[in-house]
Amino acid sequence: MDGKNYSVVSEFVFLGLTNSWEIQLLILVFSSMTYMGSMMGNSFIIITVIFDSHLHSPMYFLLANLSFIDLGVSSVTSPKMIYDLFRKHKAISFSGCVTQIFFIHVIGGVEMVLLIAMAFDRYVAICKPLHYLTIMNPRMCIFFLVTAWIVGLLHSLVQLAFVVNLPFCGPNVIDSFYCDLPRFIKLACTDSSQLEFMVTANSGFISVGSFIILIISYIIIILTVQKHSSVGSSKALSTLSAHITVVVLFFGPLIFFYTWPSPSTHLDKFLAIFDAVLTPLLNPIIYTFRNQEMKVAMKRVCRQLINYRKIS
Repeated sequence: MDGKNYSVVSEFVFLGLTNSWEIQLLILVFSSMTYMGSMMGNSFIIITVIFDSHLHSPMYFLLANLSFIDLGVSSVTSPKMIYDLFRKHKAISFSGCVTQIFFIHVIGGVEMVLLIAMAFDRYVAICKPLHYLTIMNPRMCIFFLVTAWIVGLLHSLVQLAFVVNLPFCGPNVIDSFYCDLPRFIKLACTDSSQLEFMVTANSGFISVGSFIILIISYIIIILTVQKHSSVGSSKALSTLSAHITVVVLFFGPLIFFYTWPSPSTHLDKFLAIFDAVLTPLLNPIIYTFRNQEMKVAMKRVCRQLINYRKIS
């Protein structure tokens, strides 16, 4: 994956978010606090699921893996963005740019499959409760996890295989704060229209298709429960609301990035910050505040940690 042999460009320069020092300082404070909150929140969810036996179930197994992926989402772009806010020359090496693109799409593919797996888990739990433990057995959970990583790796490698050896002879300026595939391709010194269509087909259509499948599955769950009991429907809606919120937060920016023909630069940057910085923090907040069992488990783990420190 070394594109330097085919290119005179050794680095790419980010224009960043803004030229205003006051706004950059505000973004620095906001991004740093959000990044730390995201890392702590998602790490605590993982620790709680591991150490609390009450959460050793398929739903929380998938949730812990989603939190692990959100740690990756936070770490791929946020540290570099925060570091660049201190610098006038915001640059990234060619290999660093390609590496960033690789992990962005691996993580995106994994999270997409995990969200579908979580929707399937809720479908079985609500519509087929008597068969839940039979269907969502440990083997099925491992199958979902392995499939998620295989899909993520293939999704990323297939795209990079076509673009990594493109010739780059300048300009090397990216109007963003991180490397993304559409802007990367447009800087190539060749006709990139077919590759841009490939990116749209691979990332855009998959995102839209997965989003539609998830929304349809949630509608089916609500309608199925509603036929049996209005009370059950209300409970199901409460359970699914957190999942639906996370799905919209995840797929909304993706669909905009890869399917919108002429995105606004300002809106594009706003959604990029939202997707890279804020969404990984919102996910643990949504699942924690909407889940009484998780809140109780976190309190138990906190008490255990406090008691352990007192003993030691």
